[in-house]
Amino acid sequence: MKMATTIKIYPQTKKELDQFREYKNESYEEVIKKVIFIAKKVKIEPKLSLETVRAIEEARERMKKGNFLTKEEAKKRLGL
Repeated sequence: MKMATTIKIYPQTKKELDQFREYKNESYEEVIKKVIFIAKKVKIEPKLSLETVRAIEEARERMKKGNFLTKEEAKKRLGL
């Protein structure tokens, strides 16, 4: 089992992290890992990183409009 830790962040920082959430119950662990992934990619492949950020923004917009698959629908489509 992985150990967890508590970190202090300012309310404004939390608000900014919230903007990276793709769905309501997405954990801060997931959000922070996503931000780290993007930051690393920016150094290695700037063009690809821009595409990744755009894809995330587009996914957020689709989700706000209710245009997404549930876990069950995705499994069915993938034959799982």
